[in-house]
Amino acid sequence: MGTDFRWLLASSWTSNVGDGVALAAAPLLIASMTSSPILVAAGAIMQFLPWLVFGLHAGAIADRFDRRRLVMIANGSRAVVLVGLCAFLITGTANIWIVLATAFLYGTAEVFVDTAGSTLLPMVVQPADLGTGNARLQAGFLVANQFAGPPLGAFLFAAGTAWPFLLEAVCVTLAIVLVSRMARTPLPPREEHSPVHTDIAEGLRWLWRNPPVRMLVLIILLFNVTWAAPWGVLVLYATEHLHMGAVGYGALTTASAAGGLLATVSFGWLERHVSFAALMRIALSLEVLMHLAFALTEVGWVALIIMFVFGAYAFVWGTISTTVRQRLVPHELQGRVSSVNAVGVFGGMVIGQALGGVIAQTWGLTAPWWFAFGGAALTLLFVWRPISQIVSARPAIEPDQAKEP
Repeated sequence: MGTDFRWLLASSWTSNVGDGVALAAAPLLIASMTSSPILVAAGAIMQFLPWLVFGLHAGAIADRFDRRRLVMIANGSRAVVLVGLCAFLITGTANIWIVLATAFLYGTAEVFVDTAGSTLLPMVVQPADLGTGNARLQAGFLVANQFAGPPLGAFLFAAGTAWPFLLEAVCVTLAIVLVSRMARTPLPPREEHSPVHTDIAEGLRWLWRNPPVRMLVLIILLFNVTWAAPWGVLVLYATEHLHMGAVGYGALTTASAAGGLLATVSFGWLERHVSFAALMRIALSLEVLMHLAFALTEVGWVALIIMFVFGAYAFVWGTISTTVRQRLVPHELQGRVSSVNAVGVFGGMVIGQALGGVIAQTWGLTAPWWFAFGGAALTLLFVWRPISQIVSARPAIEPDQAKEP
């Protein structure tokens, strides 16, 4: 896969350790400062809001500058924000408003890290290797962010509120050093920069005029609306409907990560023996069945099995959809199209969680699963045939290639 890929992989894995530590420590910090459900929920909202506010701008900026350097600068900003939070915690002057402001600033920097970072892989590996590369990056997310990070974050928080965030700052800083070892990956030559809003409009026009990529983004948006509806009340579903308790609720996340790890090991074989179109249809069909199974079950161990299967097919779907998009989008538009995709992801989650809360409040904790089942089934019927067109589409001809005789 090359030296540059190894540096990118090491940087991603290291950064994910820090993010996994915060995944447990940040909610614990907020809960230690307030018992208000609104303020606790606000901490989660801070993860999504920067994407909706800055996502498209981050994509345009990623297509203007050296993406590797942009990742380094944005990660440096994250490290500064974390050091500032640690200073407030160590001096005992931190309060809930400082923590929420920190979450928003950190999330804003993360938008630029993730947007620019998502464009690096297609620049350092061959198109045929994108599936394997994305699988290895996703494996790092599962191991570091989902498995190793959260228990370590909870342990460090018990030792002292600042410790997990100090470790996260160290991980982010080390990630900067690792990605800096990559060879510089300049963008194709461009004319003088136009205003940012013009670049955003250019990316949106390209996306609208490219049916396969447009349909892929639409699929992700719709399935995230249906997926997020029950996920927003999953903790209540697990503790009150399934009576699994807090430990059981945590086990659901672990089961999902375990399924993802199984898919990581199997992905190479799947890619060689099963077409991407078949894998995408299988994954989306399992999504529909997963919602139905959760709506019907009343047994905790059955829910754990369902969640394990969810983790496996969700990993396969995420890896394939990212790979297909990266193969179809020209290098100079990777940032903008990736940002539109991310806005669709997080916009769908916000819409879905809002709907799920209202549905659960009105009709009970299983009602969001029935909503998700019906919505996902209708969406699957709508996208079943276009999936073949998405997978078989040929990459767009880039401007510098089009000028060649």
